[in-house]
Amino acid sequence: MPERTDRVRRPPARKRFGQHFLEPAWARKVIAAIDPRRTDAFLEIGPGHGAITRPLAEAAGSVVACEIDRHLAASLRSEQLPRVQVLEADFLKVSPADLADALAASAPGAAGYRVAGNLPYNVGSPILFKLIDLSRQGLPVSDATVMLQREVAERLLASPGTGDYGVLTVLIRHRATVDRLLNLPPGAFRPAPKVQSTVVRLRFHPPDPPVRDETLLSRIVGAAFSRRRKTMGNAMLAYEGLTPARAASALADARVDPVRRPETLTLEELCRVADALEPDLRGKTTKSASTPVL
Repeated sequence: MPERTDRVRRPPARKRFGQHFLEPAWARKVIAAIDPRRTDAFLEIGPGHGAITRPLAEAAGSVVACEIDRHLAASLRSEQLPRVQVLEADFLKVSPADLADALAASAPGAAGYRVAGNLPYNVGSPILFKLIDLSRQGLPVSDATVMLQREVAERLLASPGTGDYGVLTVLIRHRATVDRLLNLPPGAFRPAPKVQSTVVRLRFHPPDPPVRDETLLSRIVGAAFSRRRKTMGNAMLAYEGLTPARAASALADARVDPVRRPETLTLEELCRVADALEPDLRGKTTKSASTPVL
């Protein structure tokens, strides 16, 4: 009964933030998957009611909990949890410098950070891309254990030639290895979502394979997958200023058959295409939207 009373007093889920709060029994399973150690400094994205925050803080050295909802942030801050700093901010909008300052203040002298979070379904992919960008900009993040809509997790884990394989697969795995840790049913959350969920771990690493220009790779991949059902020879023409002759030449240099579809190319092949185009496409943009096609 006391636990039920405590829940009633907490701020309710807000639909506009895509909030689904993790049940305690499942929170314990997620914590076991994260496997926090006392020497770890964590960034938690979307702590909500603190189902993960509390056990994480008990096991880890420090936690910076980044919460967009001011009511939830105030509620969590009022608990004055040891080793927990609540950062009231939209993770997608907080600057790398402010984030680095908060982490450094929470864990002075830390050599690196780990990430955990129950990510809102509607912004799961953008958050993953921001984590990759933070790693690219030098924030020492070793890994991220996050809950996602299972559909997004399947895209992260997809193989070339499958329907789930696309921009998200390629660009995330260029900078991180991805492992599935745990599947969660809708009943693991309150309110229960209408979809299944999956916990994955991203282990960040330098670009693999190396590529001359990561921004160009992102744009080439976005352009190609915006026409994923076309041949590579045609799909690449979504990139501004790229002529059919130059596209054909680049594909030949990259040893990629121009009649193949973008969704059949491996990460290594896409990197070769980007490198073949790097000298004359540097700084140009795609004809289509600048946001990656996910």
